[in-house]
Amino acid sequence: MASKPTGKQKTIPNRHKPVQAITQKKTFHIPPWVIYALLATTAIIYSRALFNGFASLDDDDYLFDNPYIKNFTFDAFKTIFTSFHLGNYHPLTTLTFWFEIHWYGANPLPFHFLNILLHLINTFLVYQLIRKLSSHELTALLTAALFALHPMHVESVAWISERKDVLYTLFYLSALLVYLQYINNGYKGKHYLICLVLLLLSLLSKSAAVTLPVLLLVVDWYKGRKPDAKMFLEKIPLLLLSLLFGVLALFSQEGAIKDVSLEYSFFNRLFLFSYGVIFYILKLLVPFQLSAMHVYPATHGGFLPWYFYASLPVLGLLVWLTVRKTSLRREILFGAGFFLIAISVMLQIISVGNAITAERYTYVSYIGLFYFAGQWISTFKKESVKKTALFISGTFILAMAILTWNRIPVWKNGDTLFTDMIKKYPGSYLAYWMRGNYKNDIKDYQSALQDYNRTLQMHPNFAECLTNRGNIFNELKDYKAALQDLDRSIKLDSTVAEAFNNRGIAYNGLGDTASALKDYNKALQLDPELQNAYDNRGVLKAIMGNLSGALTDVNKAIILGPNDGETYSNRANIKAMMKDFKGSFDDYSIALQYNPKDNIVLFNRGLTRLNLNDTAGACDDWHRAANLGNQAAGEVISTFCR
Repeated sequence: MASKPTGKQKTIPNRHKPVQAITQKKTFHIPPWVIYALLATTAIIYSRALFNGFASLDDDDYLFDNPYIKNFTFDAFKTIFTSFHLGNYHPLTTLTFWFEIHWYGANPLPFHFLNILLHLINTFLVYQLIRKLSSHELTALLTAALFALHPMHVESVAWISERKDVLYTLFYLSALLVYLQYINNGYKGKHYLICLVLLLLSLLSKSAAVTLPVLLLVVDWYKGRKPDAKMFLEKIPLLLLSLLFGVLALFSQEGAIKDVSLEYSFFNRLFLFSYGVIFYILKLLVPFQLSAMHVYPATHGGFLPWYFYASLPVLGLLVWLTVRKTSLRREILFGAGFFLIAISVMLQIISVGNAITAERYTYVSYIGLFYFAGQWISTFKKESVKKTALFISGTFILAMAILTWNRIPVWKNGDTLFTDMIKKYPGSYLAYWMRGNYKNDIKDYQSALQDYNRTLQMHPNFAECLTNRGNIFNELKDYKAALQDLDRSIKLDSTVAEAFNNRGIAYNGLGDTASALKDYNKALQLDPELQNAYDNRGVLKAIMGNLSGALTDVNKAIILGPNDGETYSNRANIKAMMKDFKGSFDDYSIALQYNPKDNIVLFNRGLTRLNLNDTAGACDDWHRAANLGNQAAGEVISTFCR
């Protein structure tokens, strides 16, 4: 029988320490509206670009002189996808220009607006991507802010022709986001297919997207994905697609590939490579001396400037700092890997063009370095240290925003852009040559002549500059000087159609019509699509009495250049000589749509109207021509307009 307990039952002693209320440490919180404030700030800063014009650097060639976007037809649409232009294959980018040219004409504002809009979208995508990669709002915000406001990115946004940068990045970042969904949500086929399509769209915008499949492997490693056959097999279609576009890029840029072995030894080329990497890292921290083009260095007795040689040991030190064991080693390796993979195709291993480095190449690649910086700050434990780091980074971002604000107007036009380049590289003949080209385009011939003279002082055997200066002399009616330049240019390079075309103009100006005709024929043999040569040969044939041949040539010129008012005026003259006054009147009227203040065309249309028995209309044209300074109009007014 169980004994009955006596007295009060003892309370079992509590051997655990008393549980105290846990006060959770306040974590750093970022309000959700901050990213939208960043986007608004970025929009305000880049709104300065809306007041810029066309920068001259490739803008004319991509937009107004691009034969594939002149006609708004289905055949033109197909040609955009089946042709190379200026050593590039980016049909999706060209397609955006195609629509804009036919919707907005030569108004630069809509072009700039779309570039800015794409940059804002990319900034938001960077924020979303980094938030998913890091799980830190602070890292995402810092990375997005640096991406949005760093002055090294101005070139990609404020330069209309660099639409390909902001467009390919849109699809590139979208593909990365979808790929993260793919590996986080059970490797669903729909996510893989969307990633593949986005890669294709990115490649169609710019061939630099070929780096994406390799970057996806780095993402796999960073997210802790276990290497297996599936991980590598799924990359094969992506790699094959990138390989195809890589080959297309090499074919398209065949004429732009620069053989640096002629000027730089293999030993020196190693330092050109290391300098390129260090240049981009240094400009991230100290973005000064920015330029539209960073030219190759001159070799002084076979030696590069000292800082090229210093770049290799500095690069070696950075590699050691990247791979050594630290608490942030994984973040450093991922950030460095992202940077190097994205920029790898831009490091002039195969040299293209005349620039050793270019600021636009950092548009995607800097994301990796920004990411590491954001992660580093996010991992600070002490609140005081983190606040100090945030103050420093905020000050840095503010400084970058100010530099970006000041850099955007440099891209206003060719004059501001190349004058800035001359300040940064006063010994570069290319800077003077490009500014001369801009002055030539706006018909400031005296200023263009000064820049071409300076160019040829530094590079006397620059055939293209001789061709352009010869064209200036033609415009100034100094045909003998033009002939000297063009003879030299053709001796240096006899494959340039424009040189023969310009020399034909010089011969014609000197009265040697036989030599002029021969040069026009040669120009068209070299380039059957050279619109000016057809126009010039048509005018010459008319002078020589071959009116049917003249009309055939000028008709061809109009097909190739349907927006050239001067060509319509030339055809109107030929039709008037053939007594087709109705056709002549129609062509003069079209010419005046392009230049309503052309007093010569107004005077000639008046003559045509007189032949059509429209004396009142003729007098109206002559009065307008006289008011614009046409002296001959005053003489006929006194005879026919009483």
